[in-house]
Amino acid sequence: MANRDPDTIKQEIDQARDQLASTIDTLTERANPHRLADEVKARVLTFVRQPAVTVTLAGLGGVVLVVVIRKIRRR
Repeated sequence: MANRDPDTIKQEIDQARDQLASTIDTLTERANPHRLADEVKARVLTFVRQPAVTVTLAGLGGVVLVVVIRKIRRR
């Protein structure tokens, strides 16, 4: 291994440490459970608010309501 200047080695170590800290911060943010939950919630709301999905869910709710009322009346 070639003789290297100690100041250069220290600078390289400091750079590597800063890069590692930045990477860890990024990974911590990406794996944050609250952020992940908020992202999933936003995606679901975007999907559900589409007109075709809204109409389908309303129709399905109506069918479920009719089935429940029929079961209650048959008792």
